[in-house]
Amino acid sequence: METYQVHITEEDNKGKAYIGTSAKPLAAMTYSKAGNDLIIIDHTEVDQSLRGKNIGRQLLDALVEMARNKGIKMMPLCPYAKSVFDKDDSIHDVLK
Repeated sequence: METYQVHITEEDNKGKAYIGTSAKPLAAMTYSKAGNDLIIIDHTEVDQSLRGKNIGRQLLDALVEMARNKGIKMMPLCPYAKSVFDKDDSIHDVLK
């Protein structure tokens, strides 16, 4: 499985993990900040060219690592992120 460089940016109360450039990401998982200790994952989008390459999971893993480093929790409202949390107990430490 190919690993891609995941970048994370935040502006005001929004953020995203993405692959590619911030202006034109090939894949992105977006979130909203709810206070200082919770992020709400609201959307995942992966370009057709990257489908089937586990890109969504790489984006989520980057956000899980960020949440662990900052000591914050995550609430996955995005159906993709929620499905991964439902299947993988190893990331439940950051689940709200």
